[in-house]
Amino acid sequence: MTAGLSAHHQRLAQRKREAITAAATKLFLERGYDGTSLAKIAQEAVVSKSTLFKQFPTKAALFEAIVTEYWKSGPDPATPAPHPGDLRAGLSTIGRQYAGLIGRPAMAALFRIVIAELPRFPELGRAQFELGKLPYFISVQHYLEAEHAAGTAVVPEAESATNQFLGMIANYVLWPRMLLADWSPAPADVDHAVQEAVTTMFARYGHSAGDPQHS
Repeated sequence: MTAGLSAHHQRLAQRKREAITAAATKLFLERGYDGTSLAKIAQEAVVSKSTLFKQFPTKAALFEAIVTEYWKSGPDPATPAPHPGDLRAGLSTIGRQYAGLIGRPAMAALFRIVIAELPRFPELGRAQFELGKLPYFISVQHYLEAEHAAGTAVVPEAESATNQFLGMIANYVLWPRMLLADWSPAPADVDHAVQEAVTTMFARYGHSAGDPQHS
């Protein structure tokens, strides 16, 4: 009985947390970060102020939670770095997962908040980078380093290669959405963009260490 109640309370708390982060994202977009109070967020989320403050004592803590949750969630929350051994398959997995993550309207909304408020609140940009983009970037970089170490790819500068790969995908999936409100490419088009990026990466890096081209 106690365990059942505990599980119920956890689910309830999670639903309230999701309502709070959704309300905060909406109000940050409509009113700006500075123009949105925690009290207004609690009202929008239909929770008490004490419930909100218990989970998020400051507005900065709430924004950091939004960043962390957005980058960890998505249509497919699978780990973005598969085991090395097949560069083309691994990059395809990473690319599809990344496209699904940054292609969500919620992710575009997060970027818009940061861009709009960056001059006055540079800490929002740091939070977005350090809690969101950077950990994801490092996980992909580690995957490419593992492929290099396994001899299934030649990636002497994994940081640069990661920038290239993620940049090719974001340039089609995310950045047009920043300027075009109706940008919503079909899944087949997104997949095509991912596979083009994979093909480009494989042509550049998908050779064994003994390949004369890389000796």
